[in-house]
Amino acid sequence: MTYFPKRIVSLQPSATVTLHALGLLDLVVACTKYCADVVPEVRDGKQLIVHDSWTAQASQILAAKPDLVIASVPYQEQAVIEILKAGLPFLALAPRSLDDVYRDMAMIAGVVGVPERADQLIADMQNEIVAIRGVTANLAKRRVYCEEWGKPLIHSQPWVAELVEAAGGEFVGAPGRQTTSETIAAADPEVIIAAWCGAGDRVPLEKIIRDRRWENTSAARNGRVYCINDELLNTPAPTLIGGLRAVAHALHPDTFPATRGVRQIQSAASPVVK
Repeated sequence: MTYFPKRIVSLQPSATVTLHALGLLDLVVACTKYCADVVPEVRDGKQLIVHDSWTAQASQILAAKPDLVIASVPYQEQAVIEILKAGLPFLALAPRSLDDVYRDMAMIAGVVGVPERADQLIADMQNEIVAIRGVTANLAKRRVYCEEWGKPLIHSQPWVAELVEAAGGEFVGAPGRQTTSETIAAADPEVIIAAWCGAGDRVPLEKIIRDRRWENTSAARNGRVYCINDELLNTPAPTLIGGLRAVAHALHPDTFPATRGVRQIQSAASPVVK
């Protein structure tokens, strides 16, 4: 007899998003506070709120009485030890590329017994990417610096680089690696996108342009500096399609309509402190 889990602790928003997209949010008995940013339904009190993969605690996990724990990078060694100490089935994810994201979605769907639902979700994502790539194929390519973190400066992940390319951009730098303000200034990006992990839409665009002395970059001179909500680009799940649409608008605002989760710099010429 095949057994499928009925009580899942999700320590990463991407897993919660995927389960929600599969129509199985009711299986989630505990998740993190960050999951509510992408799945507001968990705010209704049905799920326990626990620490994430970086700060996981065995006592919290056990209190939820799960039969499966799902976590994803970034991991802290001690946190992983705590998860394993709980003595429960543990699915660990570590995506980098879009193919990895698809694989993880399929894996989660298979574990809970609905593999065909993942097939449809993946097909929908791929079709949207193909459609946007088709529109941008003949548009001018924009040099894009996309930032996942500001101190230190860290480029967005490889799957974001793939989305930038599909949206008609050329990703500046090495995905997922650290960089410096001087290096980015020298690269002179035409578009700057900041999507800081855990910051939502709260990146102080005017301040970072001023403090990093990026006023003379093409992006700043033309007001092409954007904050895209963290969950749209840093959650490797179906929500990435929202991130793709946001990037497409930032790169080609005359072609793609404004969408949720995009905020443009107020004034590059006269930065204000936030």
